[in-house]
Amino acid sequence: MSEEPKKMQEEENTSTKSIIDMMLGGGKTGTLDSESLIKETQKRVWSSLKKGYEYDYSIDESDTFLRKHVAQKLHMLVMFVDLVGSTDMALQLPPEKLGIIISSFSQEMRSVIRHHGGYVLKYVGDAVIGYFIAEESPLVVSDSAVNCARTMIDVIERGINPILSEYDYPELRVKIGMDFGENVIARYGSDQVRSHVDILGPAVSIAAKITALAKPNQILIGEDVYEKLHPSLKNLFEQIEWSDNRWSYQDKKTGRVYRVYAMHV
Repeated sequence: MSEEPKKMQEEENTSTKSIIDMMLGGGKTGTLDSESLIKETQKRVWSSLKKGYEYDYSIDESDTFLRKHVAQKLHMLVMFVDLVGSTDMALQLPPEKLGIIISSFSQEMRSVIRHHGGYVLKYVGDAVIGYFIAEESPLVVSDSAVNCARTMIDVIERGINPILSEYDYPELRVKIGMDFGENVIARYGSDQVRSHVDILGPAVSIAAKITALAKPNQILIGEDVYEKLHPSLKNLFEQIEWSDNRWSYQDKKTGRVYRVYAMHV
């Protein structure tokens, strides 16, 4: 093989490997690996508990993005991350400590979401709602979102909880649910800068509902996410069939019950 075709083949192989690595690893190229994420998480959480560390809220990429696309329909994957047991924590902990833990949790989840190419829509009490834009690469985005959820649990279990345990604080657990679909970006008011912006669509509702059905540290995904996953990730999930009819949402396209899948524990 001549030098030029050989070089082109090597570049093609490198490009293919990068795409596969991104699909399986979930992160953006050039970003921190999970071990580095965990170490940085530990530093920030430790500082928060010990010194009252303040997270940087100054940059809101999501708000900027949404305001640029008001009144548009976009394909997104929506993710709910719900903290388990926050009511019990509220009874056990002083308000200032509870505030630091909830703030640390929400901002560390934001860090993981951004690491995997997503945005945080908002914080609702002890829950974080994120979304991933999937107009161009829905398959890659679905893989990234699932890997994001896996990283979240890993960061909590190996990053946040060991620090909390040193202070004799209760460990954190989460329920994670996600779904895929077309959503409308809505602005509630005429002020282009200050009026509230949000996303509306079935994926938001379904993600919220399946999150409520999840067990602690369980990841649930809707059928529209599952069908887009790389086979290696599909193998990590199995379909759930609730015997007590807790789930009866019908797929409007097929008329049958919309399938939900759980990641193996």
